[in-house]
Amino acid sequence: MKKLQNYIDGKYQDPLCGQFIDNIEPATGKVYSYIPDSDEQDVEVAVNAAEKAFPIWSKMSTEERSQILVRLSEGIQNRMDEFVQAESRDNGKPVTLAAHVDIPRAVSNFHFFATAITHFSSESHYMEGLGLNYTLRKPIGIVGCISPWNLPLYLFSWKIAPALAAGNCVIAKPSEITPYTAYLLGEVAKEAGLPDGVLNILHGLGHRVGDAIIKHPKIKAISFTGGTKTGEYIARTAAPMFKKLSLELGGKNPVIIFADCDFDEMLSTTIRSSFANQGQICLCGSRILVERSIYDKFKEAFVSKVEKSVVSYPSDPKANLGAVVSEPHMEKILSYIELAKEEGGTILTGGERVILDAPYQDGYYIRPTVIEGLAYNCRTNQEEIFGPVVTIAPFDTEEEALMMANSTQYGLQTTLWTSDLKRAHRVADEAQSGIVWINSWLVRDLRTPFGGVKASGVGREGGLEALRFFTEAKNVFVKY
Repeated sequence: MKKLQNYIDGKYQDPLCGQFIDNIEPATGKVYSYIPDSDEQDVEVAVNAAEKAFPIWSKMSTEERSQILVRLSEGIQNRMDEFVQAESRDNGKPVTLAAHVDIPRAVSNFHFFATAITHFSSESHYMEGLGLNYTLRKPIGIVGCISPWNLPLYLFSWKIAPALAAGNCVIAKPSEITPYTAYLLGEVAKEAGLPDGVLNILHGLGHRVGDAIIKHPKIKAISFTGGTKTGEYIARTAAPMFKKLSLELGGKNPVIIFADCDFDEMLSTTIRSSFANQGQICLCGSRILVERSIYDKFKEAFVSKVEKSVVSYPSDPKANLGAVVSEPHMEKILSYIELAKEEGGTILTGGERVILDAPYQDGYYIRPTVIEGLAYNCRTNQEEIFGPVVTIAPFDTEEEALMMANSTQYGLQTTLWTSDLKRAHRVADEAQSGIVWINSWLVRDLRTPFGGVKASGVGREGGLEALRFFTEAKNVFVKY
């Protein structure tokens, strides 16, 4: 059984403690590899390597860095099938999803930031009669990138690519639940010509290696995607050390459907926005609010489509949903379904674990679940479940829809369906979220800022926002 290794200073190596953690395949519930149980010793070795590499990488011309990152993106592209199969097996998601979303987006992330850095311009401000101010953007130094398990390489690359493009050296930690494609990335980085020590990939548990990354005094910025509770801890820990922070946290996203929408397009998109990646995307819409005049029509059509969704093993070409990521996460999702019943909800479809035939009988499968009859402010509608579970509820007025939509502590994204242009702009303006999709979902332009408000995060990722985060601004004044 394969033992994964850390990638430090351009080499694969075992953790210094010599200990490894089980890596479980969600589709079967069986251990299929081992990953390093790294700790602060490994972080120290990685930081030392990054310190040595930083002068080389940061002083390399923008064009040279760009060319290396383009080659890195091409390296993933050339091994597309290997990465797709690894991502699907590691995460439990259908192969088709990994092939059409996860790995292509990782390729795009590296290619986008490889080229974007060559267009990253500085600013100048003329002071009449006095002189000229101009602003330099300098790499921070060593930065920490910590990514989640739901879109492993996609979100890993989303952080690493801009950090590297800006000239930083990176200490990166993928989720211990889904480490495999991050492990493969080290091979591609080496083949692309990335200098040793520029990218260091450490595997292990959050409270050991992740905590050591956050606390290390030489790591000057932390980019984290994950749960809000962990984000709170990172903020408390890093703030006294004056580290830069980018925190992309949880969501409890509303879908607001008005009666004048394109019903067929809305319906097919809402199926996808509810259950893509088994509902394990921070951008999934888990609270569906429907104008009362079409509520019954929507409920009947939506439930009918959900009931036709195929839950199966990831390599099944007919699979619409695969396994959720782990047994503890499966138990958490099922506990929220029980909570919904206790809170007065009615299960319209789903609500139970799915047992497949061997060898998948111990996998972590849940039937997509639709619940109605819940108060907008109950726990089921306020707390992040992060699984194939949605609630539906009617509303009578635009004001009521916005009140319910904005009622949670989260504010990542809002999806809005209407043919009324004025209402679309009006509701988008009042939605308390960092992203609003109108008559669409998950349309991502890598140039645009990405992130949430309230408990959904601090800062923005994507485009120039990411390059600004991973650099420090320096103003220079020249007197005439």
